[in-house]
Amino acid sequence: MMVSEKTEITQDTFLVGIGASPGIAIGETFMLNRARMAAVERHIATEEVPAEIDAFMAAVRLSKKQLEEVKQGVTDRQLAEHLYIIDTHLLILEDQLLIDDTIAHIKKELVNAEGALKRTLSRFRQVFEAIEDEYLRERRSDIDSVGDRLLRNLMGVSQQSLAGIDRKVVIVAHDLSPADTMQMDKERIIGFLTDVGGRTSHTAILARSLGIPAIVGLESVTSLVAGGVPVIIDGSAGTVIFNPSPETFKEYLQKRQAYEYLEKELLSYRTLAAETLDGFRVHLRGNIELAEEIPLALEQGAEGIGLFRTEFLYMNRPAPPTEEEQVRIYREIIEKMAPQPVTVRTLDVGGDKFVPEINLIDEANPAMGLRAIRFSLKERRLFKQQLRAILRASAFGRVRVMFPMISGVAEIRACKACLEEARAELVAENIPFDPDLPVGIMIETPSAAMIAELLAREVDFFSVGTNDLIQYCLAVDRGNEHVAYLYEPLHPAVLRALRMICAAGKAAGIEVGMCGEMAGEPLYALVLLGLGFNELSMNAPGIPRVKRILRQIRRDEGERLLAELLELPTAREVTQRLEEEMSRRFPELFGAPLI
Repeated sequence: MMVSEKTEITQDTFLVGIGASPGIAIGETFMLNRARMAAVERHIATEEVPAEIDAFMAAVRLSKKQLEEVKQGVTDRQLAEHLYIIDTHLLILEDQLLIDDTIAHIKKELVNAEGALKRTLSRFRQVFEAIEDEYLRERRSDIDSVGDRLLRNLMGVSQQSLAGIDRKVVIVAHDLSPADTMQMDKERIIGFLTDVGGRTSHTAILARSLGIPAIVGLESVTSLVAGGVPVIIDGSAGTVIFNPSPETFKEYLQKRQAYEYLEKELLSYRTLAAETLDGFRVHLRGNIELAEEIPLALEQGAEGIGLFRTEFLYMNRPAPPTEEEQVRIYREIIEKMAPQPVTVRTLDVGGDKFVPEINLIDEANPAMGLRAIRFSLKERRLFKQQLRAILRASAFGRVRVMFPMISGVAEIRACKACLEEARAELVAENIPFDPDLPVGIMIETPSAAMIAELLAREVDFFSVGTNDLIQYCLAVDRGNEHVAYLYEPLHPAVLRALRMICAAGKAAGIEVGMCGEMAGEPLYALVLLGLGFNELSMNAPGIPRVKRILRQIRRDEGERLLAELLELPTAREVTQRLEEEMSRRFPELFGAPLI
């Protein structure tokens, strides 16, 4: 039974949210007050301006002190690898845009510090909401976490501590910050549920690292339940059961036991090759945006980085990163991953929202406007600076450069011309680089899929960005709640597009990979194998499951299943047939839901 806002919590009341961290937890709820702070804006007199600025800066200092204390309290080795998240929040607190904008609002618009901060945060959120990439868009939650902390401190509101919890509980909260999650003791906090949040938020990443089952995006769970309610959460399926019946309780005890056994088994795959029973080799690589994510990628068995998003280097700063800064960061990642390759995607964003020094006009339809490679080819100085940095870093290990959102041969030729200019400059300056740097493109548009044969003659590899390819192929915005149901990765049109891309790559003898979300979804592994992908790049936690599947199947089995799926007329039928096949082959991974 699904519950609405007014549904009474009865036996086996069932909720569905976003599974942010896998695993099954059985316990009782504990309500944690993390309601979003409501800033009250009021106009102030001119003579009040200095006091409001002082109050704001005091809140900034206190917030930084609190986060430093969180850092000092982290002793868990796995958590220590994620301290960069707290560092990111500290950087936000030091962001001149945040500070200067808020102070400017106080001075010029004569509003109190709370109101000024509210206006600044609203602007920040608008920037993130305009981002197409889900992973980057989810960084908005970091702004929210920092903003809430600042507001609490401005308003003198103390925060309920997790330290006082002395029994095993499942936390229920409107939202949790990464700092909250870092303070969780796994012995006492066995899971958490939140109203808001996404699977790629830093809070979710931390939950997965800690091994704490978590479900986010439940919308109104805090208004539905009270503390002390018996609950089962299945972080893999994203399901919650309140007041479980004895039968449900018994079923989930068995399910938890099976899950824990599977997790231990998956660990044994980390050092093995992702090779099918008939010897087809697939390289499983990681998607990252920061060097600090590399230890987790290596731990999960990543054979290199298939997608290094460089956008983060350009965000929330008054000026783009310098060439030297980029070289330093690329080199660090390359050396940490050596001898495995690192694929650096050039800047994949749109417009002035990320590069404040460049003032472009807002676009009515940014998804189809000046973004990704179109932006880089317009802003050639920035583009060539990034290419020079990538080339220079290539002297320190295996690097590949990848251009996003290519829609035609002319664009790739323009990119290669810029790359040649950068090479010529470095030669003239006697700066070393890899002269054989592989050049690839992301296939994300229907036009690129349709002329994949022509594009394959121009590059060394393809990488399919499924998130955009599916959106553009089906003309559907998956962020639009009215049409999101039409976002269907197994739509016959998508399958045919993928077949065209792989066939073109194979005919040209180039590598064909995938770095979109489909790559990391175990359900699709057999289909992607049948299509012939020889590289799948994903968020690190997905690697062991996909590897386990690949090592237990044959490529010709995938090819036969693909041929069958291509005959089916609707995405629903394709999905049903695939789920049936995967459940039969891997009941421990795709077994039927118990409720």
